[in-house]
Amino acid sequence: MDGNGILVHGNFCNTVCNLWVFEMEGDKMDILMMAVIILVYLIVTVYLGYFGFRSTNSSEDYMVAGRKVNPAVMALSYGAAFISTSAIVGFGGVAGLFGFSLLWLTFLNIFVGIFIAYAIVGKRVRKIGMETGALTFPELLGKIYGSRFLQAFSGAVIFLFMPLYAGVVLIGAARFMEVSLSIDYSMALLFLSVVIALYVVYGGIIAVIYTDAFQGGIMLVSMIFLLFAIYSFFGGIIPAHEALTSYNDIAIKLFHESGKIIGHNGWTAFPTLGSPAWWTLVSTIILGVGIGVLAQPQLAVRLMTVASDRDLDRAVPIGAFFIFVMVGTSFIAGSLSNAYFLETVGKPAVAVAGGNIDKIIPELINSLMPDWFIAVFMVTLLAAAMSTLSSQFHTIGSALGRDIFQSGLLRKGDTIKITRVAISLGILFSVVLAYILPPGVIARGTAIFFALCATSFLPAYIGGLYWKGASRVGAISSVVFGFFASLFYLAFIHAKEAKELGISRLIFGTDTILSFPWTVIDPLVVILPLSTVIFVIGSLISREKVVDRIKVEVES
Repeated sequence: MDGNGILVHGNFCNTVCNLWVFEMEGDKMDILMMAVIILVYLIVTVYLGYFGFRSTNSSEDYMVAGRKVNPAVMALSYGAAFISTSAIVGFGGVAGLFGFSLLWLTFLNIFVGIFIAYAIVGKRVRKIGMETGALTFPELLGKIYGSRFLQAFSGAVIFLFMPLYAGVVLIGAARFMEVSLSIDYSMALLFLSVVIALYVVYGGIIAVIYTDAFQGGIMLVSMIFLLFAIYSFFGGIIPAHEALTSYNDIAIKLFHESGKIIGHNGWTAFPTLGSPAWWTLVSTIILGVGIGVLAQPQLAVRLMTVASDRDLDRAVPIGAFFIFVMVGTSFIAGSLSNAYFLETVGKPAVAVAGGNIDKIIPELINSLMPDWFIAVFMVTLLAAAMSTLSSQFHTIGSALGRDIFQSGLLRKGDTIKITRVAISLGILFSVVLAYILPPGVIARGTAIFFALCATSFLPAYIGGLYWKGASRVGAISSVVFGFFASLFYLAFIHAKEAKELGISRLIFGTDTILSFPWTVIDPLVVILPLSTVIFVIGSLISREKVVDRIKVEVES
């Protein structure tokens, strides 16, 4: 932490890159049982990949599952692609630090990421995607605005930066296998990459969706059991919350009064308005992730896989329940871990975890849950990582194959073959990054990609769906500005990235060119309003309107 009590190293949303936190002693971990459970899990996963391969007969099948996916399967797949090990372990650890304040993120995840995404945005995405024949998120933008440049540029952003996101998730999954199965990290990385590659490359989005749904089911059952167990320890919901509230004074002394996290008011109270704790919690964690989910390409494409608006409506309660259980349980368990450890060992969760909040959820499960659940929870983490990775790899490959090559360099060609080659290159790119990236980059990789997608795509995406006055000039201006402005903010202003990149210090002699609070405000909060204004102004000064181009595109 720096002098202002800011989480400089971004530990608040790290996943399991250092999964040696699962160190078990002797009889606490049955390697054979763990191996059998993982083997069964992988057999089912590979079978679903084969099912996807056998069910893929056209480019529409490969890219959007023939637009006929069952709404329940789509909802589980969407949720599993959204919820990775970052949400379970990383954000659960953040809840151990900030407490129940993180439940506001659960609300945004459900309201924005499910209700708005499915019932409102999803219906327009499905309709326009079907009318224009768009098969990817960048292609949807390109079709809406009649711009091959917009499709190719958006595809390039995704292809160049999503491997960073995929690479860090891959690191977490491989480290987990290294520790839990006592195998070499390089072998774990290779094995994991090959298994995912087999069903993503050959099975396409059908394989990805059905394996995601299966993995989401495992995650759902495990988290329900964990939620029941943590409340049972305290004798119910009300006693548990009362117990945590009674320890708020300890949190204030530990964090606020010591100057470690200025503005912390306890685990059942919101941080002081405008404090470093408040800005980190609100701008990066709640708003950054809660709003940024709308512009995630790997999630948006799932909205084009169902057959009707009615199916999207049917998916809302399923998706909402999944997110509530997965995210809500992580945040509740992470918060209550403080009361649990204070009553069992006399220390708050962050102390039990040795100051590393990524250890909080694993330490809680290791202490609270039976041995068999520890093995199941490890498979849950593997499922969370693989479901997110498969979606990322498919999106990376389609961005290069469909949106860059076929939209500009190769106007003709077999979409499936080109995209399969592109997915393979994307996986290779992500694996190389997983080998060379240092530990502790998972949070930064995730945050960077969320900010880039939201600031680059969100104004043009939402505006193109709903505003008749939206224009190609406004869209291109907004996307290009949002992308480069976010990179500038990350390199010169946002403390976590700017200090480690060192570009600002090299040029200006200082780590950041602005001071608090800008150094702790997420780029999304600053750049997104600006890119929105640019989109509106650019559209107003242009006479070419989006509604006319969509009509022409469909008729042609």
